[in-house]
Amino acid sequence: MGNELKCIARFGRQKSEGKALLETSEILFRGKFRLKIPFAAMKSVKAVDGELRIEFIESKASFVLGEQAEKWAHKILHPKSRVEKLGIKPGQKVSVIGTLEPSFRSELREVTNATTNGKAVPDADCIFLCAESLKELSQCAKIAKSLEGAAALWIVYPKGRKDITENDVIGTGRKAGLKDVKVVGFSPKHTALKFVIPIANR
Repeated sequence: MGNELKCIARFGRQKSEGKALLETSEILFRGKFRLKIPFAAMKSVKAVDGELRIEFIESKASFVLGEQAEKWAHKILHPKSRVEKLGIKPGQKVSVIGTLEPSFRSELREVTNATTNGKAVPDADCIFLCAESLKELSQCAKIAKSLEGAAALWIVYPKGRKDITENDVIGTGRKAGLKDVKVVGFSPKHTALKFVIPIANR
């Protein structure tokens, strides 16, 4: 998802030790006070002498990160695209099962023209299953059988719902003989979990 570091943060007149977490679209801090700064709200981002300084709509904040300050500033100013975070490479064969937002399909078309919708092709490099319910999630077992080698199955599921949770997704994937290896914030409303065939079984 991101990076997590212990640091000292300053916000207005407040100063606190705590943990800073760099997410895909925001920076969080938890200490004596809490901060959540979306990238979209940032007006200025600089790394100065090991300190990450951020000006945003409401105020200013700084985080003493040492040598990581410049790296965090670069990641904030030059965020990866969604397809980059998902590891999709040009020319790969991608299958999409279920209803994913149109913008994602457009992003896929910019990277690869080998995209199939509605079914998993046997030689797909990457398969996306959009599971809005446990019934849709149950397709995982069948899809797992079509995976070959290092091919990946990404299960995209809604955030904050009790009828389909992260535990449901992980449990279903593992029951199908797969291993969960990565999680990505797919969108404000969805999370994506990556599953692969364990190396010993390929």
